[in-house]
Amino acid sequence: MSKSSKEGRRYDVVLFGATGFVGELTARYLAAHAPEGLRWAIAGRSEDRLRRLRERLPEAKDIGVVRADSADPDSLRELAGHARVVASTVGPYVQYGEGLVAACTDAGTDYLDLTGEPEFVDLMYVRYDARARETGARLVHACGFDSVPHDLGAYFTVRQLPEGVPLSVDGFVSADGMFSGGTFASALGQFARGRQLAAAARERRRHEPRLVGRRAATPTGAPRFAGEIGAWALPLPTIDPQIVRRSAKALERYGPDFRYRHYAAVRHLPVAVGGALGVGALMAAAQVPQARHWLSDRLKPGEGPSPERRARSWFSVRFVGEGGGRRVFTEVAGGDPGYDETAKMFAEAALSLALDDLPPTSGQVTTAVAMGDALIDRLCAAGLRFRVAAAR
Repeated sequence: MSKSSKEGRRYDVVLFGATGFVGELTARYLAAHAPEGLRWAIAGRSEDRLRRLRERLPEAKDIGVVRADSADPDSLRELAGHARVVASTVGPYVQYGEGLVAACTDAGTDYLDLTGEPEFVDLMYVRYDARARETGARLVHACGFDSVPHDLGAYFTVRQLPEGVPLSVDGFVSADGMFSGGTFASALGQFARGRQLAAAARERRRHEPRLVGRRAATPTGAPRFAGEIGAWALPLPTIDPQIVRRSAKALERYGPDFRYRHYAAVRHLPVAVGGALGVGALMAAAQVPQARHWLSDRLKPGEGPSPERRARSWFSVRFVGEGGGRRVFTEVAGGDPGYDETAKMFAEAALSLALDDLPPTSGQVTTAVAMGDALIDRLCAAGLRFRVAAAR
């Protein structure tokens, strides 16, 4: 479906799940930063809660309200048919997300979300990528801290290196902030679904075309002291390397042989060891239903820290890229990763899909493939930092 064929729709952007914690932050960001003339709406299950939220937002009279429920396919189809772009915060996505992906795919509506769930992303590729290519829908997952800084940071780093040569990039993540309740719930769910996750990955490999004449790999690095950044580097088992690899497979700028490794950067060895043990214990506890339920009650979806706590939070992702005799050090950095900056990244990605002159793409695509430089420019203007720290 061409861009012009969607111009007659009622809304440019609809935010689904707007009354949740991150949803409301995203709505507030859009209300404060959406350009004049943007036709946008907030959507969710409760029309009363949506209207109360709208009353708390600036320029409330110009914001639409749409009732839609992830358990009601008819309401999702109606929502998708009225929007050019739908942005969903409603997770865990493997539980609640598929209906909206299906509706947007059939309507040729661009869709984006905040998922960090590999199983969900793989299932959506198998079930909807081919159909989305037919209808022109762009399905862009992981548009928050998972995985915008890592995907666009690797893309930004590659742009500083020579073309047409083998390239390697290592990413090192440092952060001081709290996980959102939704992210925590998604992580617990994925830890408990190891067999389903592996099955979805195998099914995707059966459907995904092979890369011919080029190679893109994301091996799991070994724990080590990384002298290049002066910290201990621990392999980080998130969705981010998978997203980076898919960008590298889709874009020839990553060169004929690309490798990316993803780490958490920790200054002190005891903290690194404690963190690794903590993740292992969390994964083990998630296998026991009673323990998983107890843990999920500690931080529920829709809950989050105070503005004061968020103001003290920060993140930095440092990249070391090499290729063609050149070595570069780059960084993507910002404030509170789990909430404020995630809402900013998510809102700017939705605005980019709706308003920017972007490369023609469709199907399941990454932020680097769908938006690339346009989204980097938006995020820099919004206060995130993309910089080259050193090169030689």
